[in-house]
Amino acid sequence: MTLQQMEYIVAVDKYRHFVRAAEACKVTQSTLSSMIQKLESELDIQIFDRNSHPIVSTLAGERIIHQAKVLLFNASQLTEMARTEREQTSGAVSLGIIPTVAPYIIPQLFKIIHTQYPGIQLRVAEARTATIIQKLERAEIDMALLATPLEHDQLLEIPIYYEKFVAYIYPEDPLFAQSEIETHHMPTEHLWVLQEGHCLRNQVLKICDHPTGYSSIYEAGSIDTLVKIVDENGGYTIIPELHVALLRHCQQSRIRKLIHPEPVREISLVIRRDYVRERLLNLIAEAIRTLIPESMIDPRLKRFTIKL
Repeated sequence: MTLQQMEYIVAVDKYRHFVRAAEACKVTQSTLSSMIQKLESELDIQIFDRNSHPIVSTLAGERIIHQAKVLLFNASQLTEMARTEREQTSGAVSLGIIPTVAPYIIPQLFKIIHTQYPGIQLRVAEARTATIIQKLERAEIDMALLATPLEHDQLLEIPIYYEKFVAYIYPEDPLFAQSEIETHHMPTEHLWVLQEGHCLRNQVLKICDHPTGYSSIYEAGSIDTLVKIVDENGGYTIIPELHVALLRHCQQSRIRKLIHPEPVREISLVIRRDYVRERLLNLIAEAIRTLIPESMIDPRLKRFTIKL
């Protein structure tokens, strides 16, 4: 049985006439009659006495029609609830974010939400991608800011911005003399990367043509740690371009552009496909957009709101 069939029997009960009921439901009389007959067959009950004029319901049919009205009311309540959820600008929002994005987004995001949308309680959980995906799958968080694509059927990815990678090089390293560095010619000797499990680690290793068993590659737990290791031990690392603004002025002189090709990562808001709070999603996306240079923002986000 379907809600559509419930609508049809309620319409016939209201108009006491199959043709007028069909017109009210904007279907043909044959379609309406066929769907009602299928419902009667499924329930093994005759809902209407077709020999009477005007049409009246049977005793059993009267009880079914009453319950159909309840079902249609509850369905309308669900629709209204979803609409309210889409449009609301208050309530708790839980956001997951990877460590290589959090330092540039979270401090100012809290400030924007607190100042402009005091009715929103923003909760942030910083974790690695695999952990955040699990939380999304279990509906433990509302949305996440992750490097994409993830290729996950249950999740919807909404690209927010595209971020280039740059090299941070110790002044005495041979690479330091180059103003631009071709990614395919980057050596793996003294390359410092993040620990296993960080998505940025995998992205960096894809950029470099590293040999199997890269024994000279060392691992650290955060981008700040990588930078400090380079400062103390030499070598180089690869970092997202938004991290450059967090470096001291003397450190920024150690940044070199990567070319041929120019590596870029996509950062997206990720939600479950059954997520309905459209208004809150747009508020968070717009707040993040204000924190990112205009040149990095996905063009679609500049022109359109997010529609679920």
